[in-house]
Amino acid sequence: MELNNVKDADVLIIGAGPAGLTLAIDLARRGVAARIVERGERLFPGSRGKGLQPRTQEVFDDLGVMAAVRAAGGPYPPMMGWEDGRRLGAFEMIVRTGPTPGTPYHDIWMLPQWRTAEILYARLRELGGEVEFGAACTGLTQDADGVTARLSYADGSTGSVRAAYAVAADGGRSTVRKALGIAMAGETVDPHPLLVADVTLTGLDRDHWHVWQHAKGGVLALCPLAGTGLFQAVAQYEDEGAEGAVPDPDPEAVRRLIVDRTHLAESEVGEVRWASPFRARAAMAERFRQGRVFLVGDAAHIHSPAGGQGLNTSVQDAYNLGWKLGAVLRGSADPVLLDSYEEERMPVAAGVLGISTRIHRAKAEGDADSQEPRRTAEVHQLGLTYRGGALAVDRRQNATALRAGDRAPDAPCALPDGTPFHLFDAFRGPHVTVLALGGAEPPAPERASVRTYRVGGPAPDLLDPDGHLRAGYGDQGVFVIRPDGYVGCVADRADEVTGYLTTLGT
Repeated sequence: MELNNVKDADVLIIGAGPAGLTLAIDLARRGVAARIVERGERLFPGSRGKGLQPRTQEVFDDLGVMAAVRAAGGPYPPMMGWEDGRRLGAFEMIVRTGPTPGTPYHDIWMLPQWRTAEILYARLRELGGEVEFGAACTGLTQDADGVTARLSYADGSTGSVRAAYAVAADGGRSTVRKALGIAMAGETVDPHPLLVADVTLTGLDRDHWHVWQHAKGGVLALCPLAGTGLFQAVAQYEDEGAEGAVPDPDPEAVRRLIVDRTHLAESEVGEVRWASPFRARAAMAERFRQGRVFLVGDAAHIHSPAGGQGLNTSVQDAYNLGWKLGAVLRGSADPVLLDSYEEERMPVAAGVLGISTRIHRAKAEGDADSQEPRRTAEVHQLGLTYRGGALAVDRRQNATALRAGDRAPDAPCALPDGTPFHLFDAFRGPHVTVLALGGAEPPAPERASVRTYRVGGPAPDLLDPDGHLRAGYGDQGVFVIRPDGYVGCVADRADEVTGYLTTLGT
């Protein structure tokens, strides 16, 4: 039997970080046979990306992990400046906001990356999925029918996997991206190297994110990692020609660094669980797709950690791609639907890279003692839009503020018997949602992959007693909400969205 007639999986996912795990979860709940391989012997062990933005929290709500995320993490603490062993006073690095009817998740939530990965992995296993650890992708080829990937295992053996599609979620040094010959263009955001580490400490309270702005050799920050007994240390190295100016991840060197730059005694600096040096870069792949292979996460774009955008953008790459792969693989959507992944995500990644780079440089070039908040609602990723794309279709005569391509907001409402209900309850799951407002009739016939709700009219499915739904969506119209929570098509009549539903594979 010819190899290209054999498929071990519908989708091969290379890399089990947050992006790869998110995609695997989304595909598993759609009944897609995905195989996920990971070069490492276990999940990534460090904190690195520790902030989940509101939009990512909405994604995790849909994927069924938000309760675990809330239980395991916590809010960001205020900053506390230090100098010569004395406190300089507390200040805020972020602008804190309250919830609104449309945004139930309103502030960044702290959860170390290793714990995020653990929660996602547990959810994947609940859905029957598994990760193959110690399996590195060493190359791949593709043809008109699928992709063949070569694997190298930790025990020295080799093998291959055949899949209809492959997704590279294997990080900034992506083997797959290099094998495809896709260039990564970018720049160094900051010439000074940094080191990040997870450590145990005593002698500091856990109610503040402690920072030594004028420490000899460079800034040092120690942030208590919510839900753990650890602190994340981030150190900048300013004097590259001086002794000790090169980041050293050796545990003893990390302990010495903390003692040298703070007032803490050696006895107060404990175990170093993980450490890694890096340089802040901003870079993006010249394309996010080549044939049957897609790039997600750091394989497609690399961010400065400032602004907490990298992990979050990675998760949302996967969330954008998952439902499209599912629709194409079950044969209900034309493969042209997959073209929209690159079309939608490349502009978003470019914009987010600009935000994180600007924040990083503002902090590096500004007044070191400035207590101006650096992270406003622009980092929450709730305002990201796909307006103007092929899947953003607006056919109304009179458009409201909410346009096709925008994130679909939540709204507290009620079922006909008065039971409280949220629009996010309607959206949750792998389906398409249709809202028919102001007496408009929903499209017919009913589809198994579409859930329809009449809002208002003689036989409503949802009531809007406080007007929150009308405030977010307007008084009338038919709204098609994509499986990833974005408004796809808006029209005045049901017959105007029928063709669009076919495009989505419903």
